Amino acid sequence: MFKFFKKKSNIDLLNEKYSKLQKEGYELSTSNRMESDQKYAEAQEVLKEIEALEKAEGNGK
Repeated sequence: MFKFFKKKSNIDLLNEKYSKLQKEGYELSTSNRMESDQKYAEAQEVLKEIEALEKAEGNGK
């Protein structure tokens, strides 16, 4: 009922960061390919962190 009071988990925070980096990478892809590639690389590192946390928690799929 009061979900907005609930603190987000680390995985949720990393998922938001991953989505943001993916979006930024996409937007930069038309104007600056080097920065776009850098954003995608950062997103991949965040994804690895997410997968490691999921595996550690036993939620791996």
